[in-house]
Amino acid sequence: MMSALRGRSGAVTASLIGFLFFVEVVSGILQGFYVPLIPDLVRYLEIADADFNIFEGAQLLLSALVVPLLAKLGDMYGHKKILLVSTVLTAGATWWLAFAGDFTSFLVAWTLQAFYVVWLPLEIALIFDKGRRSGYAASATRKAAGLLIVGLEAGAIAGALGSSVVFDAFGGEDALATSVSPTLMVPAVAVTIVFFVILFGVPESDPLPNRSLDWVGFSILTIALLLITSGLTFLKFNPDEWWPWALMLAGILAFWPFVRFELRQKDPAIDIRVLRQPNMWPVQLTAFLIGISLLGAQAPLATYAGTDFAAIVDGEPLGYGLGLKAGTISILIGLYLISMIVGALLFPLASKWRTPRFALIIASFFVATGYLLFIPFHLEVWQVFANMVIAGLGAGALVGAMPAAAAAAAPRGQTGIASALTNTTKTLGGSFASSVFAIVLAIGAVQITGGMAGSLFGYFMVWGICGVGALVAAVLLFLVPKNAFADAPVDDDEVVAAI
Repeated sequence: MMSALRGRSGAVTASLIGFLFFVEVVSGILQGFYVPLIPDLVRYLEIADADFNIFEGAQLLLSALVVPLLAKLGDMYGHKKILLVSTVLTAGATWWLAFAGDFTSFLVAWTLQAFYVVWLPLEIALIFDKGRRSGYAASATRKAAGLLIVGLEAGAIAGALGSSVVFDAFGGEDALATSVSPTLMVPAVAVTIVFFVILFGVPESDPLPNRSLDWVGFSILTIALLLITSGLTFLKFNPDEWWPWALMLAGILAFWPFVRFELRQKDPAIDIRVLRQPNMWPVQLTAFLIGISLLGAQAPLATYAGTDFAAIVDGEPLGYGLGLKAGTISILIGLYLISMIVGALLFPLASKWRTPRFALIIASFFVATGYLLFIPFHLEVWQVFANMVIAGLGAGALVGAMPAAAAAAAPRGQTGIASALTNTTKTLGGSFASSVFAIVLAIGAVQITGGMAGSLFGYFMVWGICGVGALVAAVLLFLVPKNAFADAPVDDDEVVAAI
């Protein structure tokens, strides 16, 4: 009888996953489409190459601020409703981007596009909500998350490969003034289609009634995150100044009154009691540590791959780097994304074979191993490819597994905010790494240790920080209860109530 009731409860259906899969394909397109176009966009906007980093930093900043709030609103009013709201905002920003012809308008549009970052946490929460009363919510969400990550990475690959083709079809570099706008309309059309896919294909979740929004708590949280992320951004451009560090310290200190205030609230912005449970805080901290390599290490790896080992510096060959052209670097990135897809598909199988905690630990060890192997093995192309594949397998598993694990550990009514926090902490980890790596590589460029060792030492530091961070995450996950994130038993009355 239980199996029949679970089927009738309409938990997680193939059609639901299919519609959300399409949403994540478009999310991936947004992440991959613009990357090959950056040199052309720099010329189109008549800005310096370094100025494009401002766009990336602003988008990361806004995503860190709005994702927790939107996820909480999803828990309160329904995850589909907020998914639609975020899609409208993203579509508007993406269309604006297509017609932005100056630095300021492009910056505002690019920043506002950050609302798409909340899609995955809301989808995870919606899937978990649909499966909660079936008794298979945790395992169904893990499988669905793996498929969503496949869609995300496939979309990123399609976006990266397709944008250059579209750009050339509209005239490319030879018609820069007229080819950029129609090229950028392509992702705008895709996001517009996403709105209707969600509207007509995705069912609403079942939010708890009589909820209230903790505006004071979110205001304190926003101030804290704003100070930390701003400090990290300014640190990248002002490594010798003291005030970026002061901003970050002020942001960290702001969490003290935030925690004290939240502990007194009946319906807090973030439930600190849930957050400090042994099946929750290691996951959130793991998201931060994995964000270091996932979001912070890609630019250094690309620059290392493009560095010519035969270049002459101070009368001697540089002695490191792969000297790859842009096309080969794209293949390297594509291989990394494919390995992430494989990792995302393997994670549910590993969870079923042993436990979800075991799979998370193994995935973290894969990331640690991949980056630490760069230190002894980095001179040959095949070595770098192999290291990236190993790291990609672990990263792909963790990208979908962390929000799914957080949702499984959260009580009803908090799945959205719990999933979203893994994204926020991952973003903070990436921002931290991006700033620190910029400083480390800049110090290396000065060649403080003499000869060529200084520059290579900077890359060693990058790989070492990524590897050790993932290693610490693996160790922390041993503190999670052995059977955490497994399917929770439900009684017949609760299942019948869902019908």
